[in-house]
Amino acid sequence: MPTQSEVAHALCILCDRVIGETNVDEMFKQISVFARIFNCSSIAYGSRTPASNVQRKSRRKLPTISTYPKEWQEHCSKSGYDRLDPRVSLGNSKALPLLWDDAYKNPNTTDSERRKFDEAKEFGLRTGVTIPLPRRLGTCPTMSFVQTETSGLSNSAVNYLSLAASIFHTMVECSLDLNAHVPSLTAREMDCISWVAKGKSSEDIGIILGISPNTVDFHVKNVMKKLETTNRMVAAMEAEELGLIEPQSWLL
Repeated sequence: MPTQSEVAHALCILCDRVIGETNVDEMFKQISVFARIFNCSSIAYGSRTPASNVQRKSRRKLPTISTYPKEWQEHCSKSGYDRLDPRVSLGNSKALPLLWDDAYKNPNTTDSERRKFDEAKEFGLRTGVTIPLPRRLGTCPTMSFVQTETSGLSNSAVNYLSLAASIFHTMVECSLDLNAHVPSLTAREMDCISWVAKGKSSEDIGIILGISPNTVDFHVKNVMKKLETTNRMVAAMEAEELGLIEPQSWLL
């Protein structure tokens, strides 16, 4: 393992190369180099880390970038997973880095959540950390650093990776067009699409809001039209991305 002075020097190099940079791919290349100091060969960044079968566009263009193995991405797509990272309930610790090993051992983690961790290991994603990042754009961005071995990450390594992720994320946000057009939603449209984001059906939403399922569908279709998508779940994800509804930040 590198010494603390070597890591600090590498962090300085990272800062020099990403501060002022506007090319996100180049910034991602530089943080990938830094992550390899801690044997993290796979990285994922974005407000979500969607599987390849989930396509959406964001007016604020927060990118989603991943170097996860192609085989794992294909497996997630075939399995119908909506994201590449294993996800767990964050509870009160949602603002803190989430170590995959700790999440796996947590008694609150469900069997289905553990199963995805197990599947990830079969594709070489053995252990890692997912770091929540500031939500200035109304999104819930994260950055994950993953090892292909089981040596794990020390507290010092997590601290350095968290700092590097924060620097990277800040520079990515600085490169975005924050004045891009964002549509407005009515109060009822926000109510309906917020419940869609929570996985509720039109029938369920109708009962919750005291309106008919047809009225729910009317409002959801209006949101889909405004956000230029034909899929209600993608519309919900886009609404979260744009800060139009409260993000489902309890999931990674």
